[in-house]
Amino acid sequence: MCALFGWLDYKGIVPYRVLKKLTQALANAAEERGTDAAGISYVKDGKVTIFKRPKPAHKIHFNAPDGTKAIMGHTRLATQGDRKQNYNNHPFAGHADKEFAFAHNGVLWNDRELRKDGTIPATYIDTDSYIGVQLIEKQGKLDFESLQYMAETVEGNFCFTILDQYNSLYIIKGSNPMYLLHFETIGLYVYASTETIMRKALKQLGLHKFESKRVDTEEGDILRIDRNGKITRSQFEPKIYRSKYSSWYTDDFPYYSAQEEILLAYCGCYGVDSSDVELLLDYGYTCDEVEEMLVDHSLLRDALRDVKYMYGADIYEGCYGGAF
Repeated sequence: MCALFGWLDYKGIVPYRVLKKLTQALANAAEERGTDAAGISYVKDGKVTIFKRPKPAHKIHFNAPDGTKAIMGHTRLATQGDRKQNYNNHPFAGHADKEFAFAHNGVLWNDRELRKDGTIPATYIDTDSYIGVQLIEKQGKLDFESLQYMAETVEGNFCFTILDQYNSLYIIKGSNPMYLLHFETIGLYVYASTETIMRKALKQLGLHKFESKRVDTEEGDILRIDRNGKITRSQFEPKIYRSKYSSWYTDDFPYYSAQEEILLAYCGCYGVDSSDVELLLDYGYTCDEVEEMLVDHSLLRDALRDVKYMYGADIYEGCYGGAF
């Protein structure tokens, strides 16, 4: 459950000190979805600059220079790729017909398959997300066509953000969340993975008092916001996936929802087996309830005990590492 965050200032009337505090406030609020690493990208003298560290966001001072037009940020909950090797952390640098930085919230499943079949080359970067960069680079350009190719080639849960060297911000919206606001009177776009992150950051700065309008983003959307604040849109065709975790469903059994897939993908980071999460979902717990259990294992133990008593000890004898 990583998080994306950032802003684009297209009128240049918001004071630098406010934008600087906004970056830090968004990063700190985004820690709720990942504390293994954090980073930002911005454009300086026409060059894409990336600053990232294998630390929680609140332990990093993000100091983009005065005059920065846009920030693209990420907080990470590591699932693949050692966070201590900083090259595995987001954002990632990319080079096509223009320089760009790339960040991802979600889990991609076919990175090894794409390298094995020769679609993209092997790399020292172990993070699954990096295949997005490689697929764009393979097309030799950064535009709607190459982004459509990338989004339709990867498999998994995602929302991608990209910042190019001309301060255009791209949002490629898969099944993972995105919350984008437009403050038209002050010429500012602000985005975060969730409304909770957004509201917490804006309230800290008092920006919640300014009038804003949410910009809709649906699964399959590709948005480009240029340095002048103009939005253009394109589309890609979303894929429907079977769960890679479940071994007991049939062809008639419904697919997991995107939020359920995310829980199944990330639960191992909390020391919880995906089979336990499947049992809880099958029992009727909501995704929000299960997510809370991943953080508080006492709640998890109580819930699995309820499942045991409901369905019988034989089925759940091995739940939660044999705790019951």
